[in-house]
This record gives sequence, C-alpha cells and structure tokens, in this order.
Amino acid sequence: MNRKLVFAATAAVFALAACSEKSGGAADQKDKPVNVAQDAAGAATGLGTAAVGAISAGAFVRDAAIGDMYEIEAAKMALARSKSKDIKDFAEMLVKDHTESSGKLKALVMSGQVKETLPTEMDERRKGLLDNLRGSGGGDFDGRFLKQQTAAHHEAVVLFDGYKATGGDPALKTFAAEVSPKIHMHLDMANKLDVAAVQHTGADTAPPASPASNAQ
Repeated sequence: MNRKLVFAATAAVFALAACSEKSGGAADQKDKPVNVAQDAAGAATGLGTAAVGAISAGAFVRDAAIGDMYEIEAAKMALARSKSKDIKDFAEMLVKDHTESSGKLKALVMSGQVKETLPTEMDERRKGLLDNLRGSGGGDFDGRFLKQQTAAHHEAVVLFDGYKATGGDPALKTFAAEVSPKIHMHLDMANKLDVAAVQHTGADTAPPASPASNAQ
C-alpha cells in the first residue's frame, strides 16, 4: 500500500471536516451541525475502508461498486435540485462515468475474470450520506453536494490508486488503472466548484487540495 497516499488523503479529509464545521459549507449548513458532523465522520470512515480495499480484491469490488451506486444517485439528485449549470454539468459527467465504471466491473465479475461477489445495495454509510443530501434545504444543497463529492473522491483515489499499485488480481488492477484518471478528474472538478461556491458565499475557507499532487 502506498502509505504516503493514505496519509495525505487522511489529512485532507480531516481538514475538510474541520473546514465544514467552521464554515458549514453553504450558508444554511450552519443550522445543521449534526448532519455536517455525520458527513465528516463518514468521510473519515471511508478512508479506512478504502485502505483495506486497496489490498483486498473482495473489499475493492465491494467498495468500488457501492461507490458507483452512491455517485450515480447523488448526481441524479443534483440534476433534479441544483440551480447551477456547472454543478449540473458535473453531475451529468458523474452519472455517465460511474455508470460506465459500474458496467465494466459487473462485466468482469459476470464473465468470471474476477471471482468476487458484487453488492446488491449500498451500505448504511452511503445511504446516510444520501439522506443528509436529500434533507438539505434549497440554499444548502449545492454546498453539501460538493463537500460530499470532494470527500467521496478522496476516498476513491485511495481505493483505486492503492489497488492499482498493490492489488493482487490482474484484471482488477487493469480496471483500477483505467478508472483512476477519471476519479482524479472528478476530484479536481469538485474542488474547483467548491472553491467557486465558497468565494460566491463570501466564506473564508476552502476545501483541501487533491492528495494526488503529493502522493504519486
């Protein structure tokens, strides 16, 4: 496992959690500290499971598949609720790319190239993230969505880059290498959109930079 990658990503997500607690993301977020804390705790937990998935084929398949499920549902929610064209464009990209990733992983399993079991539903952590997103107010939604996306893609960077480097299944290593560039692109876009949102609302904090720049 690339320890530098894990440590950098862990530090970044805890910085994100502190940032969220201080500024609350969007303006309405300040009225919902419990939900903010739940999202931050979920992000930290996700890094731990991603580190395991980076060295275990079964855990990698589970987390990659569930990550795709969560990303698609969150993005569909953004398409329905966001008023921002930039966020809608980003959400459309997420639906397209994660649907494609999900299809590739399913094909590997169904063909027998990967002898692991695909999950049939999301775990409670991702369901909780979607519940928090679903329950956000109108002015709160975009900020919450971007904070969740930044954290989710930090987690995915650890999962995919880790398995690409140290995983034991050749077919999954190839899959991880194919998907990884899009995950990094999504993370960069989420960061840029979140910075723009912070500047627009006049907050004095910004999300952490991608761990990729320091973890190659």
